[in-house]
Amino acid sequence: MALRVRDLTPDERASLQRLAQSRTEPARAVERARIIWRAHHGERVPAIAAALRLTEPTVRRWLKRFNATGWAGLQDQPRAGRPPTYTPDEVGAVIAASLTDPQRLDLPFAAWTLDRLAAYVQEAKGIAMKRSRIDELLRAEGLRWRNQETWFGERVDPAFAEKRGPSSRSTRLRLPTRS
Repeated sequence: MALRVRDLTPDERASLQRLAQSRTEPARAVERARIIWRAHHGERVPAIAAALRLTEPTVRRWLKRFNATGWAGLQDQPRAGRPPTYTPDEVGAVIAASLTDPQRLDLPFAAWTLDRLAAYVQEAKGIAMKRSRIDELLRAEGLRWRNQETWFGERVDPAFAEKRGPSSRSTRLRLPTRS
């Protein structure tokens, strides 16, 4: 007996036609909609498979899933894979720490670097996370990491000159200019 698609409601028919002809929806959804649309118009599995350049088992799978569960059957099912390494709470703690001013945490610097943030998260929160993973998390949250530009503008540390000490002997002294 040939595999056929169940009767469609008018809303399903309109949505299916729109999705099957879409150029902006995800390709997987459009392909699955085309399978159902062609089956709705009476095409058989081998003809649908040939027209859409798919295998017959693939066409059968989507027809069976649509017949059994409707639109929900055309969605991707969860796949097996490695479980997340870090819990959502740990990820949230890292992001919260990155958004916090280090001086409010009584740390001796005014801005985070990835190395400093990784060290702080390890020591204070007990979360061992590489700097590259922290960078990925921040980018996924829409936060762009900015390198600290120290060659112009105000120094972060007001006592920098005293801490630095005198210039080397090879540096010529600048004489003050008259105005």
